[in-house]
Amino acid sequence: MLDAVSAGIGVSAAFQPIVDTARGIVVGYEGLARFEMPAGISVEDLFARARAADRSAQIEARCLRAVLADRASIPANCFLTVNVSPHVLRQDVIRAVWRDHPDLQGVFVELTEQSAIDSAADLEPDLDAIRGAGGLIAVDDLGSGYAGLSRLLALKPALIKLDRDLIAGIDTDEAKRALVEMIGTFAGRIDAWVLAEGIETEAEYDTITALGVPLAQGYYLARPGPAWPALPKPLRTVAAPQPGPVVRDLLDVAPAVESVASAARIFTEHAGVRTVVLIDHHGRPVSVLDGESAHLGVTTDAVRVNLDTPVRDALLRAITRDSTHRYDPLIVTDNAGRYAGIVRLERLITTAVR
Repeated sequence: MLDAVSAGIGVSAAFQPIVDTARGIVVGYEGLARFEMPAGISVEDLFARARAADRSAQIEARCLRAVLADRASIPANCFLTVNVSPHVLRQDVIRAVWRDHPDLQGVFVELTEQSAIDSAADLEPDLDAIRGAGGLIAVDDLGSGYAGLSRLLALKPALIKLDRDLIAGIDTDEAKRALVEMIGTFAGRIDAWVLAEGIETEAEYDTITALGVPLAQGYYLARPGPAWPALPKPLRTVAAPQPGPVVRDLLDVAPAVESVASAARIFTEHAGVRTVVLIDHHGRPVSVLDGESAHLGVTTDAVRVNLDTPVRDALLRAITRDSTHRYDPLIVTDNAGRYAGIVRLERLITTAVR
């Protein structure tokens, strides 16, 4: 059985829609592997046998390939999430999947919580390679398993998925509502999205929407199906918030380059330039540089905010930074995560207190 699955026999992909709760539309899909199993053998049995035979990486690599095979036809403006266990991330057979898919733009790689992450530092080279290919990191099943808050800080995910255990009955559980609200605040401070999965009732969906959880997934919304299922019924949309100042109103322009050396040359040749933004080859921002850091070749992670982020929210994110970088400009991105400009802390403060 393991030989057949490793070869792709009887392995296919299904996709479950992910919904933007504010607009009530599909903005992404989770890719899920499906197996033609012999009678009496469950998927759990398959993975248990794979672990016992030390072949988990082979099975997961085949699942990744089945899901990524349909990626070229994904609807416009939608992202794809794929699952991989942390303990196989460093295996050559998994790395080979990423080599065969060198452009991971629009792909979230979910680190599932089937096993503990012994050391986030050990995973960093592989996570950096995924990010370097344009991919983003997600942490799956927060609320079960091993995804603690300290682990989130170490992994720096762009997406946090809330486990079904946190969502089930949230409409009648004040403690769960408080916890989800807290996670949402935490996610905002580390520049991550939150996705509530396992939504099975209208009441659960209405509750997480009211709490401001931006993304949702579950049987109430749509079941998994062949690429690419639509929503079976229209969803209510959230009323637009009262207008107020947003980051795009305060946008400043700063030069953007793809290497620290290029940034250093700009500072040398243009004495009036205060800030240069380092971007990757996808146009996504990596770091904010000043003259000193550019000439020393030192880069640090920068806080990113969307063009339509309220000024107050951007300011709250800014003040969570380490004191040495608290007054650095924030990087501003468009909805695709591309660099759009910067916003300076002094402008956020003066606008917020008016």
